[in-house]
Amino acid sequence: MKLHHHPLSTYSRRVRIALIEKQLEAELVEVDMAAGAHRSPAYLALNPYGRVPTLEADGFVLFESSAILDYLEATHPTPPLVPPDARGRAQVAMHVKLCDLQMSRQTGTIIFPKRFLPKERWDAAAMAQAKKEIEKHLDVLETQIKGKPYLVADRYSLVEVCYTPFIEFLPLMEISPPPAVAAWTARMLERPSARETKPAM
Repeated sequence: MKLHHHPLSTYSRRVRIALIEKQLEAELVEVDMAAGAHRSPAYLALNPYGRVPTLEADGFVLFESSAILDYLEATHPTPPLVPPDARGRAQVAMHVKLCDLQMSRQTGTIIFPKRFLPKERWDAAAMAQAKKEIEKHLDVLETQIKGKPYLVADRYSLVEVCYTPFIEFLPLMEISPPPAVAAWTARMLERPSARETKPAM
């Protein structure tokens, strides 16, 4: 397998975390996005959207992180990152989707300018609104995870794989999560897969 990625990409990090959790070997090919490598004809032939990550596996190409995670789970089910039962799998699918809808887009609205743009180019109103939406989402998660170590079936799953790259930036976003969510995020960030893939802030 070959993973085209960038070390600062949250979506690339999801896949790298899953590879480590599943103890899978993959050739890591860093896409030099600052130099425009993601817009090169060669890369666009793999991923017409010019984004990362892109997975190549024996001529098979995937270029959406959630689909890549599903593929890795289907082709390498041990150790499992989803429960064995239909309800548990449905809960994982629900939470992964909610992570993308309620967390990842809003996080990008805040952390992209804070990491890569001068302050005079920030959209302060959009960033403030995104922060409110994230805080509301974390309040919902608080009610669902209270008293549990993880969101689904009391086990680490693709839900945590997907959330880890975003909750890494809660301090940068100046967001203090409620207590059960704070404990959950600490458990995620303490894992070797999270530490090994932690980006330079």
